[in-house]
Amino acid sequence: MSSSLDKLKALTSRLEDKLEEKGKVKSSVPNEIKTENVSVEKPVSKPSPTGEINCDNVRDENIVRVKELYEKLKIFEKSPDFDQVFMYKAMNLSGIGLKEDDFGEVRDGKYIQIIAITYEPDKNGKKKAKNISLGYFGKAETLDETLKNEIIEFVLRWRYEKAFQNVEHYKDLIARVEVSDEAPDTLF
Repeated sequence: MSSSLDKLKALTSRLEDKLEEKGKVKSSVPNEIKTENVSVEKPVSKPSPTGEINCDNVRDENIVRVKELYEKLKIFEKSPDFDQVFMYKAMNLSGIGLKEDDFGEVRDGKYIQIIAITYEPDKNGKKKAKNISLGYFGKAETLDETLKNEIIEFVLRWRYEKAFQNVEHYKDLIARVEVSDEAPDTLF
């Protein structure tokens, strides 16, 4: 579980770095080459005295940004209730790579969509995956770079929130287990 969360944090960090780089590229003058040493200082996050990360703040900031992107990308047109967006089992992108080897690459000739996945019973009662398009953004070749990054960010931040929900679920389950006196008081 923690390796998935670590991977998601790493992807989020990479996305933020790419967005920062794109911002620098757009602000540069196109006909002029700048040779200036710019040092970007990232805010230093101070670990708490116990060495723990305050997940509540991270989660709150993430959910605020997810809601902004939900509105900006007009996901509400297909899923009007923001809280219901997290009822989907998974979320993927069509036309943009999210794997380590093709992260952020747009696939020419493909259509860009945010796809939510849910499981519904078929006529025999067996669970079957159902794909639901939450947003259609046209052909890959015509996709604006800023829009592409916002689409990627929405999906990653949605997945990040789902990871938090999974952690809560397991914390609740562990709390229900009777623990012997020899076990540590709590992991949380």
